[in-house]
Amino acid sequence: MSLPDIQEVCVVGAGNMGHQIGLCCALAGYTVKCTDVDRQTLSQAEKFADSYLEGRVSKGKMDANTAKSARDRISFTPEIEIAASSADIVIEAIIENLALKKQLFAALDKICPEHCILATNSSYIVSSKIAPATGRPDKVCNLHFFNPALVMRLVEVVQGPHTSEETVERVFAFAGKLNKTPIILKKEIYGFVVNRILTAILNEALYLHDIGVADCHDIDTAVVNALGHPMGPFKLLDLVGVDLQYHVCMERYKDTGDKLDMPSPLLVEKFVKKEWGRKSGVGFYRYDE
Repeated sequence: MSLPDIQEVCVVGAGNMGHQIGLCCALAGYTVKCTDVDRQTLSQAEKFADSYLEGRVSKGKMDANTAKSARDRISFTPEIEIAASSADIVIEAIIENLALKKQLFAALDKICPEHCILATNSSYIVSSKIAPATGRPDKVCNLHFFNPALVMRLVEVVQGPHTSEETVERVFAFAGKLNKTPIILKKEIYGFVVNRILTAILNEALYLHDIGVADCHDIDTAVVNALGHPMGPFKLLDLVGVDLQYHVCMERYKDTGDKLDMPSPLLVEKFVKKEWGRKSGVGFYRYDE
């Protein structure tokens, strides 16, 4: 039996990644319903959609009709049943917490049509840990976007041992229609391709700071001017969210029990102080209005 084409997208989690993924889909011509349990987050996401599209038009980077059409295709609702009940693909973009993701996927499995693909945008958690919570493991996979999702072209499509070839093919084609550059990982591995390399850099930068070799600014300066990166590791952590990196490290530590996987002392300090980067106005650097 041939499956219907992907036409309607549900994005669960309207935070920085979720609402940008939703806009990517709307700009590519898909009907998008974005949902979040936090009404304030949902309201901020809707305001971002308006301001982003208006800004693109005012800068001459998008015509008004294109912006209006995209805005008409994306809606925001706190009711997950409304958002997911007719979706062809769901993209989960909630906090990096395995227990919460399993709970969500179990709920989605009951709400979504049988043909619907359930994809997680998780940066590190492989879908084989989530799929058993559903009755459709063959339609569960990782579809990992990068921050900022509206700008970054690469997406990682990760095929777990439970994921069917048909699901991978459909998700790969869908990512291409979003004007992204997808790659397929035929085997699950913690951190996938990009974040395995990136984590090694971030951990070494934090270690160099923790043992007093150099401060954040000088480490960032070295990485930008010697390695040619567009920004240093500490500015990058501020961009993606210090809290996100903390949760990623803690989830890894819970999984392995290896103390080397625990977040660095500096990362813990920033997390406890709620100095989470750009989103909070201060992280490793200050961000004035």
